Amino acid sequence: MSANGWFASTGFEFAYFSGLARLAQARGGGRGVILRFERVRPTRKDKFQPLRSREVTPQFLDRLLRKLRRWNCDVISLDDVLQRMALPSGPGPFVCLTFDGGSRDLMTYGHPVLARHKAPFAVFTPTAFPDGLGEAWWMALEQVIAGHDRIALVIDHAERHFDTAATDDKYRVFRFLGTWLRALPPADLSAAIHDLCKRYSVDVGRLTREAVMSWEDLSRLAADPRVTIGSATVNYPRLANIGDAAAQREIAMGRAVLHAALGQEANHFAYPYGERGSFTRRDEQLVAQAGYASAMTSIPGVIGPGASALLLPRIAWDGRRRSLRGLRVVLSGLMPGAAAQLGRRY
Repeated sequence: MSANGWFASTGFEFAYFSGLARLAQARGGGRGVILRFERVRPTRKDKFQPLRSREVTPQFLDRLLRKLRRWNCDVISLDDVLQRMALPSGPGPFVCLTFDGGSRDLMTYGHPVLARHKAPFAVFTPTAFPDGLGEAWWMALEQVIAGHDRIALVIDHAERHFDTAATDDKYRVFRFLGTWLRALPPADLSAAIHDLCKRYSVDVGRLTREAVMSWEDLSRLAADPRVTIGSATVNYPRLANIGDAAAQREIAMGRAVLHAALGQEANHFAYPYGERGSFTRRDEQLVAQAGYASAMTSIPGVIGPGASALLLPRIAWDGRRRSLRGLRVVLSGLMPGAAAQLGRRY
């Protein structure tokens, strides 16, 4: 834990246990947050789980929803978020739940919990994935590293070798290669991951199809009036890495395909990856031209006065590392920098 992280964590704990957060909330502090998750599935015992921070368990999701009810915090849809943003002051703090990627285990483990609590939520899916054409390269990278003590691939026209026998080495190599792959243009990224998968007998297409929802699954979710299905482009590229025509096609076609497949308008969008530098002002303009009502980033922050509907902040919540007490402090508005601190590990 860094020094900044320690102070942030300590500040959250003090604000919660001293009662200051509850007092600030009672006085009208805070507006609301959009939480970002990816997968909902039971705890696993594997030592190497580089993507675990993107997961929550069904038990954590249930506990979150119970806490929000106890705190008199509304769980609302994205449409309701936009309505509240238009008001000079809201009726109270709110949380909006969003899930990126269209993971199949959301249907298996997440939806039953959310339905039991009658909680609205949004799912953002890249349409190539239910079409069976998408490539969740990060899952393939995890599987390759998990299964081998040493791996090799071509980087900048030279073959590089990496030791991955120890768990710490596996995490180090995953971070390095993940950062390198994400920075590549889509064609180069696909070529690199296919090279890696061919070397180590991993079928990235099958892995992706098994992990994500089919159109039949999405249709069942879309039939639930509490569920919002939104677009995350077609192929989930890092938009900053592609040209104008490709970006326009990815953003507009994602919406068009969802409408054709589900018979519903996809009014909400999530920038792939969503962190700073992964999309540009151009992409914000293309989202507006495509007719979306809102667009989600992965930049942490609180929804308050002056927020842009096409640059909505979201907090990625790691249920294993972060106490729900910190969320109450964020919702209270007591610590203006709290949401940004939650965007970092502590």
